[in-house]
Amino acid sequence: MGDNMECIALTGMAERVITELRNNHPLTIEVRSPHNFFAAYNANVGDFIFITHVSPEDLRGGSMGIVAKVLKHQVVTHRIVQSNDSFYEERETTMLRIQLEPRFVARVRRVTSNQICTATKVDVEEIPFFNAR
Repeated sequence: MGDNMECIALTGMAERVITELRNNHPLTIEVRSPHNFFAAYNANVGDFIFITHVSPEDLRGGSMGIVAKVLKHQVVTHRIVQSNDSFYEERETTMLRIQLEPRFVARVRRVTSNQICTATKVDVEEIPFFNAR
């Protein structure tokens, strides 16, 4: 895999997600936030992605996270209808469900893309286990 690699980043993730991945458990997450939706949408099964609790605004070289492999990738759309005698509303929400297999703790070397409506991308380096604590 090499010492460093470029991958899509999911930012601002809940600490619980990071902890689950750090404990080496495959984890399925639902991605709804716009900045992560674009990133996750562009990730394919077999790709490696960087997951961090750091917000997209604060993402920079030195930010820590977990690199995980995408095992499953599914777009899910829900339709919600509310109505009564004088009112009818229909809404749709779309989210991504991805299953991740944690691989290693990593640090961002540099952010290569972080614009709105695009996938955030980072160049990361693996952190040896004894340095990651």
